[in-house]
Amino acid sequence: MMDTKNRPFGAMLTAMVTPMLENGDIDYEGAARLATYLVDEQRNDGLIVSGTTGESPTTSDAEKDRLLRTIVEAVGDRARVVAGVGTNDTGHSIELAKAAESAGAHGLLTVTPYYNKPPQEGLIRHFTAIADATGLPVMLYDIPGRTGVPIASETLVRLAEHPRIVANKDAKDDLGASSWVMERTDLAYYCGSDMLNLPLLSVGASGFVSVVGHIVGADLHDLIDAYEAGEVTQALAIHRRLTPVYTGMFRTQGVITTKAILNLFGLPAGPVRAPLTDASVELQTLLREDLAAAGVKGPIGLAPHQAVPASAIPVERLTEGSV
Repeated sequence: MMDTKNRPFGAMLTAMVTPMLENGDIDYEGAARLATYLVDEQRNDGLIVSGTTGESPTTSDAEKDRLLRTIVEAVGDRARVVAGVGTNDTGHSIELAKAAESAGAHGLLTVTPYYNKPPQEGLIRHFTAIADATGLPVMLYDIPGRTGVPIASETLVRLAEHPRIVANKDAKDDLGASSWVMERTDLAYYCGSDMLNLPLLSVGASGFVSVVGHIVGADLHDLIDAYEAGEVTQALAIHRRLTPVYTGMFRTQGVITTKAILNLFGLPAGPVRAPLTDASVELQTLLREDLAAAGVKGPIGLAPHQAVPASAIPVERLTEGSV
């Protein structure tokens, strides 16, 4: 697992879904099994727990705490476990940050406050207060398409002066702005838009915080390794092979498609919580086609149509297959 100054959380991370039972309760055993698969088979250096892909808007603080402790126990000795603690309430975010530190998290992910649209000075105060609340390193999360407010480049430069604000999950999709900030700070940039993984890597990103990493994390790690070895043609070939996966998993909200694919492969996922809706039969058909176009197979070599229930696959089998 990589551990250099500009990779405080490793190179390859997946924003992990929160597996759920059919009654809507969190499947904690399934979460441990999925985390084990993502780290030991999909070569993830780290996992984001209770990010948006983990359905954090609809999980309680108590559920977040138990889920985080479950993941730390399952893989915390082999991967960085980063807790999503960002909300649009600074006080609540601080409470979640302190709880995450107590639960054994290795870092914090703090999204831009959403809906209430604070000014840039408000963002600085918000992120600084969270970073001051614990001893954990902080990864900012800049995704204006969801939050309604970008973290301005100048604001990122100011925030980078804080000793515990060490990284940025960049989903702004502005390579010029990202390059400008990376030239002026030591912030580790993690691509948060899978289609731009290779382009952002080419201008200085440290790694990825991926959704498609649930399915092709090992391939993405190969892409990073190839690029850093100077094998740019090979990195581009991996990128192009995975394009159908990038496209397919963002046909609709990423939690919906990710859980659909994991369910197809017999991996722990279960349903989504309202107001999200589970993938339709039509969407599942399209996702199968996307995976086939990229040559993707699931654990123990299964194609999507051959999937078996996750409960039928022992944990040790989940770490034997390849994607």
